[in-house]
Amino acid sequence: MARYHIETYGCTANRGESRAIEQRLRDGGHYPADGPADADVAILNTCTVVEKTERNMLRRAEELQEETGDLVVTGCMALAQGEAFAEAGIDAEVVHWDEVPEAALNGECPTTTPDAEPILDGVVGILPIARGCMSDCSYCITKRATGRLDSPPVEENVAKARALVHAGATEIRITGQDTGVYGWDRNQGKSLLPELLDRICAIEGDFRVRVGMANPKGVHGVREELAETFADNEKLYNFLHAPVQSGSNDVLADMRRQHRVEEFLEVVDTFDDHLDRWTLSTDFIVGFPTETDEDHEASMALLERVRPEKINVTRFSKRPGTDAADMKGLGGTIKKERSKAMSELKREVVGEVHESMVGERRQVLAVRPGTGESVKCRDGAYRQVIVTRADERGVEPGDTLTVEITGHETMYAFGEPIRGE
Repeated sequence: MARYHIETYGCTANRGESRAIEQRLRDGGHYPADGPADADVAILNTCTVVEKTERNMLRRAEELQEETGDLVVTGCMALAQGEAFAEAGIDAEVVHWDEVPEAALNGECPTTTPDAEPILDGVVGILPIARGCMSDCSYCITKRATGRLDSPPVEENVAKARALVHAGATEIRITGQDTGVYGWDRNQGKSLLPELLDRICAIEGDFRVRVGMANPKGVHGVREELAETFADNEKLYNFLHAPVQSGSNDVLADMRRQHRVEEFLEVVDTFDDHLDRWTLSTDFIVGFPTETDEDHEASMALLERVRPEKINVTRFSKRPGTDAADMKGLGGTIKKERSKAMSELKREVVGEVHESMVGERRQVLAVRPGTGESVKCRDGAYRQVIVTRADERGVEPGDTLTVEITGHETMYAFGEPIRGE
């Protein structure tokens, strides 16, 4: 039996793939090592979203190669740019996610059983509901790794969620490259996400559910139904991550995003109509090759208008093999200035959200340990609340408690537990 070490980079979907890999390794009788130096095989699950990440992956692969006996590389960079590892002189087996257990098992037969207990990340259960997407964005290299959408049946995903709850999960994270289009390949181009969420929330148990990234186009077609699903199910965090990427329809067209700004706004308005308190998370790419000053100002105006509670700002980075890589890029100074301007507005907007929470009482779920003796919690809208001196106060991951919001930093709030509630 082998000792393994696994490292995962990138999105929650990647972490879900790693959980599945680790499940099969443990089913085969293998067990985790204390670190790469003690492992018979190291597994690197990679990300390649931007060029800096790519360089980090190559550096980490080289380090792992020196620390352990055998190295298996998988994930988005492995599948989209597998040749990069050999070109960098790294001796690794580069394989698809599904092939990792066989590569690491070295020919030994796994002993998976239907009732094998899922692997949790503390009290968080990660549930990848599909692989791949229906988009063809001109800047995205991940599509080369994940391929077209492949959605398991609703019942299969519900069974996986039930197993996570039975294993002790108090938070289930629904993940995928694009959760909004789950089921398009099974349901004639209409999302099955509302049905899946209703079914998961009907599982007996005390747990919460967070929906991962859903592109605006997939959500738009079921926005009324999906918003009603959120309103009807207390187990669902009132949280939607819908990356708009630009406030300019011209840039969105050049990016080959499937939505227009107006459709994104219709999604936001629909959720506003159905939910009293919810969190909108969105992403912006600044400095896309065709982005003009006017386009950038349109993005700034959209951010100012919608005022999302969570915002990811990324400078455009050319990815090899994508159509956008062949476009004449903007200068680094322009991208830096636009990124700085949007990041400053982001801090203002997000800071206002947490400032508005001060003095309120919120019920929160303690999810994971924080720094020092703190615990990171989430309220019903998935806003992060930090409880300090958790050990002293008897608060640990998995607990549900009522707190009074006493202060905040830009990206999170501080909560004081209310005794007796």
